[in-house]
Amino acid sequence: MKERTDALEIDRIAFFGRTFSEYTAMFGLDEELLRKGPMLDCPGGASSFAAEAHLKGLDVTASDILYFLSADELLAKGRRDIAHVFEKFDAASHLYTWTHYKDKAEVMAQRTKALEGFIRDFERGKKEGRYVRAELPRLPFPDRQFSLVLSANFLFLYGDRMGFDFHIACIRELLRVSSGEVRIFPFVGLDALPYPHLHEVITALRGEGVSSEILPVDFEFQRGANQVLRLKAKSNIPPSADHALQTCHTWQ
Repeated sequence: MKERTDALEIDRIAFFGRTFSEYTAMFGLDEELLRKGPMLDCPGGASSFAAEAHLKGLDVTASDILYFLSADELLAKGRRDIAHVFEKFDAASHLYTWTHYKDKAEVMAQRTKALEGFIRDFERGKKEGRYVRAELPRLPFPDRQFSLVLSANFLFLYGDRMGFDFHIACIRELLRVSSGEVRIFPFVGLDALPYPHLHEVITALRGEGVSSEILPVDFEFQRGANQVLRLKAKSNIPPSADHALQTCHTWQ
């Protein structure tokens, strides 16, 4: 039996994905919100949200630093990352709850399902503008292009690897391209503990005219990750002067 660890000990930002149904649960989305206007999934990773949304007649753009790679390369990376994460998972399984999924095999099956759904759509979707290569905190989209911006399993999840200024810069950029709201899930780290600087983030954004609300959602896999952060800007958020200096590196 593997010794328990205090966190899921992975050496990279995993190229993972979730399905459409997982997204609606994680972010607390309903039909009215989904059909309100164009949406952005950033970073989209290997999520099948955009692919499944397209089949439902919804307008979703996904952006990610790795979308310059081919479908075959992304499939290979996705498979490697699923294997890497779940090789480490047993030692950290006590940090997870088992109400949404019954066991590790089901979680792996869902991650594989999302990856394969994303891959099937990627090449065609990229030509149609559904997948856009972008690197936070600089996005190649006009101000207020999207009615809803979703950011899953990135910012606060890897809070120990990214500085406070980077978090602020990324969130300001997500707000810039949103005409409605930004939702971020989760705000616990790989250790299942709350991101320690969330209050400072919210306070800094409030000073820029951004309102925040923490909403409960009917989803919990990581222990305590059962809330989503909803942000709304009273006015358009301008890009910060140091965006050119802020970059997000993916560990290969």
